[in-house]
Amino acid sequence: MIECSKYILIDKTEEYSMQLTKQQVNYCMECGVCTGSCPISQDRLDFSPRQMIKKTIDQPEGDILQDHDLWSCLTCSRCSDRCPVKIDFPEFIRSYRIKARTIKNVPRLNHNGMLQTIPEIQANFNKDNKIKQNRTAWAENTGKFTDKGEYFYFVGCLPYFDVIFKYLDVPALKSAENILKILNKIGIEPVISNDECCCGHDAYWSGDQDLFKTLAQKNIKAIKASGAKKVLFGCPEGYNMFKEVYPEYFENMDFEIISITKFFAEKLLQTDIEFTPCSDSNVTYQDPCRLGRRSGIYEEPRQLINKIPETLFREMEHNRENAICCGTTAWMECSQCSKAMQTKRLNEAKQAKADTIITACPKCQIHLTCAASSSDSGIKIMDIYSYLAESMNIK
Repeated sequence: MIECSKYILIDKTEEYSMQLTKQQVNYCMECGVCTGSCPISQDRLDFSPRQMIKKTIDQPEGDILQDHDLWSCLTCSRCSDRCPVKIDFPEFIRSYRIKARTIKNVPRLNHNGMLQTIPEIQANFNKDNKIKQNRTAWAENTGKFTDKGEYFYFVGCLPYFDVIFKYLDVPALKSAENILKILNKIGIEPVISNDECCCGHDAYWSGDQDLFKTLAQKNIKAIKASGAKKVLFGCPEGYNMFKEVYPEYFENMDFEIISITKFFAEKLLQTDIEFTPCSDSNVTYQDPCRLGRRSGIYEEPRQLINKIPETLFREMEHNRENAICCGTTAWMECSQCSKAMQTKRLNEAKQAKADTIITACPKCQIHLTCAASSSDSGIKIMDIYSYLAESMNIK
């Protein structure tokens, strides 16, 4: 272990396949539940999670490291959730992506690699940089926040998404603004920090360990400097990274990790705040992979939605642990499979007679909006915090 100012960085490099037992492998070769569950396999008959594992057993390691299908997996966890012998296929894939990078087998990047470049720049920020982030500008005319305090609101990449996805008319920062307004409404003035970076989710799941570790250390340092003991996450990826991944690499973080969706469900459902009917009454909910399957938060978003008077909540066919992924991960490998998944999701919403898909994930909102913009579905995609704020009459 490498010591890093008041917390510990743990070196993790072992391939996940080396950790599988013989019994797990034997069952895996006789099964097939993963392939039947995988959204990629449903559109690409040549892709199979089980066959990827088989390659590591029957073929030299170099073969799988050269296989571009390492980058096709969405790491959506639908396969591992259903696996009878509890094989964590996303972790299996991630462990080989780390090594694949060393032989120049890399993914095809979406949006010209812009969303990979931003965290790389953030990782190189220091006190001597002439270029500095201004991550609090959006909040100055929105609500009350502070530099130090009990609650730290981890904003994530929303300020960058807001700029990059203007062409889709996705107001990413509206989500952050409404979170701040709701927090103020219930008496919380959170810390919002200019020193915050990307949580490292995309770097981590695409096998860039060094970038992930650098970003994580910067974030922990920023939170500790604020004195916060509770960190609130509106983004499921940030929440899951801090809750599930960071503790495997860093000890003594000394602050509580809280999903804002769950936090609001506990706070707002216990208050006497009045909610008025929302303009979008026929709604459904898109379960984000990181909030649902990887974090187990299913009911709280639905409780919040159903708190709004006159809401007609309509469940899609695939929901909760069976929800369909929004189609891409870590801003890479957007393909025909991605579009097929997004189209299927829009059709499910339409079949459920919903006019609006509400989600708690900015990526789900972006990807489904992109699909809706090139279809005649007429489905509106909305983030849950804006839906709540509208009904709370927060200006």
